[in-house]
Amino acid sequence: MFASPGSIAFQIPEIFGFGPFPVRWYGILMATAIVVGLWWAHRQARREGLPADDIINAGQWAILAGLLGARAYEVIFNWDYYGRFPWKIVAVWEGGLAMHGGLIVGPLVGALLARRWKLPILRGLDIGAPSLAIGQAIGRWGNFFNEEAFGAPTDLPWKLYISPGHRPPGFARFDYFHPTFLYESLWDLAMFIVLVAGLRARLHRQPGALFFAYVGLYSVGRFLIESVRLDSFWIGPFRVAQIASVVGVAVAIAGLAWTHRRAVHGVAAEPSPSVR
Repeated sequence: MFASPGSIAFQIPEIFGFGPFPVRWYGILMATAIVVGLWWAHRQARREGLPADDIINAGQWAILAGLLGARAYEVIFNWDYYGRFPWKIVAVWEGGLAMHGGLIVGPLVGALLARRWKLPILRGLDIGAPSLAIGQAIGRWGNFFNEEAFGAPTDLPWKLYISPGHRPPGFARFDYFHPTFLYESLWDLAMFIVLVAGLRARLHRQPGALFFAYVGLYSVGRFLIESVRLDSFWIGPFRVAQIASVVGVAVAIAGLAWTHRRAVHGVAAEPSPSVR
């Protein structure tokens, strides 16, 4: 590794191993993100007098579904690779989780379980929104250790050194790239602060609004950051993640308008859940 002073340098992806099974930073960071997110959601649910254990139970299944959705999204849009190496489909420790797939599947499964278990769906989504943001802020550092999800070549002071074996075709002569994983991690952290410190109290009387605000904020940031990345999926001349982000902004606007109308017209709050 030859990184210049002041640049961000690649770190070893493996911490240690149990025989043939390596323990990677990617997995450690993903686990940390999940634990921190669930801890925050449980804490907030208790503060609001909601059935925290039941909400976290639904959240755990939503996370599992979200991870499967994120992997499926990655495999579908990168089938030219996984079709040739199908055994790599299960190699999630090597990276390859597409956030938009998780955002589609995870909250949907969580909402369906909340409905089945008679939990407050919109309040549950609001509780989960900051947890998603802080979890993403932590989890994005897994891309750093795996040398993935970086952007175009750059000479900016915070440039990221990428080892030759991880550089895309046509970029072998470049040493330094935009650390887009860092851009998104910082954006996610900023989202968490805005949601918790700026919007949570303001939108408390508008159940569901905090979740839709999260969807909108994430989509705006992802749209901008995606324009720099080199590993985008494409449909014709369009980046798939940017199309998904535009849809996300539209969903957020519609959701905020819907929750606002509910609040203005005094729609009854979601029924108190039964204790299971």
